[in-house]
Amino acid sequence: MRQLDLVVIVVYLIGIAWIGLRKAGRQKSAKDYFVGEGHMPWWTVSFSVVATETSVLTVISVPGGAYSGQGFGNVELALGYVVGRVVVATVLIPLYKRGGFVSAYQYLGDRFGLKLQGLASVTFVFTRLLAEGVRLFASAIPIKLLLDEFGVHASYRVIIIVITLITVVYTYLGGIKAVIWTDAIQMVLYLGGAVLAVAVLSAHVGGDGYARALDAGKFTLFDTDFNLAHILTSPFALPTAIIGGAIFAMASHGSDQLIVQRVLATRTLREGQKAMIASGVFVTIQFAAFSLVGALLWSYNEGKSFSELGLSSSDNLYPEFILHGLPVVVSGLLVAGILGAAMGSLSSALNSMSNSTVADIIHSFFRTTPSEEALLRLARWMTLVWATLMAVFACAFSASTGNVYLTGLTIAGYTYGALLGAFLLGRLVKRANEADSIVAFLVTIGVMTYIVRGVKIDVTTGGTTVSQAIAAQWLVPIGVLITLLVGGVLSLFHRAPESAAGAAADEEPGAGPDQLTTTAGRN
Repeated sequence: MRQLDLVVIVVYLIGIAWIGLRKAGRQKSAKDYFVGEGHMPWWTVSFSVVATETSVLTVISVPGGAYSGQGFGNVELALGYVVGRVVVATVLIPLYKRGGFVSAYQYLGDRFGLKLQGLASVTFVFTRLLAEGVRLFASAIPIKLLLDEFGVHASYRVIIIVITLITVVYTYLGGIKAVIWTDAIQMVLYLGGAVLAVAVLSAHVGGDGYARALDAGKFTLFDTDFNLAHILTSPFALPTAIIGGAIFAMASHGSDQLIVQRVLATRTLREGQKAMIASGVFVTIQFAAFSLVGALLWSYNEGKSFSELGLSSSDNLYPEFILHGLPVVVSGLLVAGILGAAMGSLSSALNSMSNSTVADIIHSFFRTTPSEEALLRLARWMTLVWATLMAVFACAFSASTGNVYLTGLTIAGYTYGALLGAFLLGRLVKRANEADSIVAFLVTIGVMTYIVRGVKIDVTTGGTTVSQAIAAQWLVPIGVLITLLVGGVLSLFHRAPESAAGAAADEEPGAGPDQLTTTAGRN
């Protein structure tokens, strides 16, 4: 009967590629390929933002985290993310929309110069390469479990390559329109899968199961331990989740091209702001749904440990239930939902990395502007290049170790502070010039690399003292402070510039030119 699950998955893979290509239409320019000429409905963009950031890291890690003691801590994190998105919608999105940009880093080019724009873009693509490598590997975990059920022992490497090839088909041909529409469908599928899992588990455990999970603290929302060491090291401590989470969201949704690109595809500034804020609401609902799955799985498994269940890590919990706790066809739909999460984040990353390569790096390091036809060809070729590199990075992982969701947050900690700090330096320190911003950017990345890899804090729990790394949410505000401090101090050693480049874009709504074809001409 498991063959029916495979039929469902194959039909899904074929259907999602067909729908993506149908919705995309024929791409006529690089701007159409990257931002759909700014004609996408705000609600599809909002769904795409959610699907882009959710990926398999959320789908498989949040239920396992809720099961093992995090409770509804991820919902607490989401509340901080909502605050951060409101700030992004108010402060940063107007800069991008009014400037007519197709890349967030074109603001840095206007404010400081093309060298910082190129540096920020290079930093972005390599951060994405690492983070999406973790995500892509994570997507192979449930697929491998399914194939093992049939006695087909495919390696993670083979699974990663197949997923990448399927995703590249519609991403290469359809551009951002295909990505956004397929993301919207995939979000509905995997969120619907979580709701379906909740329904099945509720039927199994009943009201008593809910009561047992509540008594065991599986529904705990706020972590109110205000010990300083706990706040600095736990991602779920209340100040960390709300304050650190808000600043982290400002970086991930305001200075990361992966998300900004989607918002730039909306029709108007107002719609872009609606898409951004609504995505925070949807993410909160998602975290609640997947946390509820984890809490109910705890009751379903009678509180057994992962080792007692024969699982190697918390990331195997939800996939294992999908394969063995659900009826045939239903399990196929949920695996298709996990595939949707994987393909949604992958396609988004590939298109945004191609976008940043063409709109930022090419324009920063080359004085001549290629024709529209050449830019479109280059955009598609770069999609293939980044897909290949992404698969190579993902194949570098040989096993699932720990919570891949938190691993993804830590990777972002190396560079998000410098990226967001560069934007804030341009907005807050009017004296800062390009040299100040570049030095501050590089110093921040160097210091954050040391902090992420070398700084540990002793935390005492139950009489035992262990050394833990700083919580991922605090890495961004630390990086921002370093950037502002270094850039601000350096700006005191030279004469203030007569005017900040790009100020007109900030003051004249809708006055910006087509930045994809004009930026290089200013060099």
